[in-house]
Amino acid sequence: MSTSATSLSAPARTGHPWVRRWPLAVGVLALFGWLLWSVSARQALLLLVGVGLGWGLAAARFGFTTGWRHLVEQKDPAGVYGQLLLLALLAALSMPMLAHFPETQAALGPLSVSLILGAFVFGLCMQITDGCGSGTLYKAGLGVPLNMAVLPLFALGSFVGSAHLNAWLALGALEPVGLVPLWGAGGALGATLLALLVVGWAVARWCGQGFRLRDTPRRWLWGAVVLALCAALNLFIAGQPWGVVYGFGLWGAKLVTALGLFDPTQNAFWSDPGHAERLHQTLLLDITSITNIGILAGALWVAPKRPQDARPLTRAQWIAGLIAGFMLGYSSRLAFGCNVGAMVSGISTGSVHGWIWVPMAFLGTLVGVRLRRRIGL
Repeated sequence: MSTSATSLSAPARTGHPWVRRWPLAVGVLALFGWLLWSVSARQALLLLVGVGLGWGLAAARFGFTTGWRHLVEQKDPAGVYGQLLLLALLAALSMPMLAHFPETQAALGPLSVSLILGAFVFGLCMQITDGCGSGTLYKAGLGVPLNMAVLPLFALGSFVGSAHLNAWLALGALEPVGLVPLWGAGGALGATLLALLVVGWAVARWCGQGFRLRDTPRRWLWGAVVLALCAALNLFIAGQPWGVVYGFGLWGAKLVTALGLFDPTQNAFWSDPGHAERLHQTLLLDITSITNIGILAGALWVAPKRPQDARPLTRAQWIAGLIAGFMLGYSSRLAFGCNVGAMVSGISTGSVHGWIWVPMAFLGTLVGVRLRRRIGL
């Protein structure tokens, strides 16, 4: 398996000395206690869910971006098989919840021009930065230099994309379509599992082998289980699926508003009552922000003392990576999610937009892999 400037090898077997872990543990427990006492039990529990997600992503090196790239470059289906298992498990947990608990909601997105273009650009750019939304978070937590630099630009791009979203939707959009309300939990789950099997079969044919999940490396399998359980807990506790992008956009909106560079009352997206309320509240009340913070903490727990396999980047590589980082944020907002919000949460909760996002993002990945080679990443 090849490595790259921003790729990661397995964490050292010796793990972290406790002397480096205990300050993080104390910090997380202190924040958990403060949230429990001063904010809400929901936010406190979601912090721990985020820590579990970050730990699972980083410890298993569960990369959506690298899984797709290895499929394209090496015809290695292991990463995609892990993602299919994650989707199947999470759908089996999520769809019954959506059917039986009306307070829960699916990750629905409109079928729009912005979805098609945004997913394609996102798939391209995530190969340049070697990270999607969750990948950028956990690799920043692991201390990978490019992803640490990309994170604030991702947030800025997500904010700008949200500010432009209504103009993009004016180019053409249909109402979101959810399979659970249409077919019930059983019908939606059956259709989803069948579709995932078809994708697995097609991937196996592309790689010239049989569809054998048992041959998949263990880290992809247990990583899928951990992420599915944590994401299902997120839906149960928060009433909404796991997401990443909205939190980034909110961080960017808060910053530019505080600097006096943006008037949210003059923008269709941020003047919406729900978004306006979150803009004026503390970030610790936002569901997506608190899990994003937890993901960073969970990845930091796993992080080696120094990022492994990270070679210095040239000026051209840095410029390409930072531009792609901004476009990651912008395009993810237009596409109503990244690999997490659109693909994982969208498909597992029965949103048709997730099934449109995947092929468009994969087409973008085919281009992004070629550009990545040309740039020398």
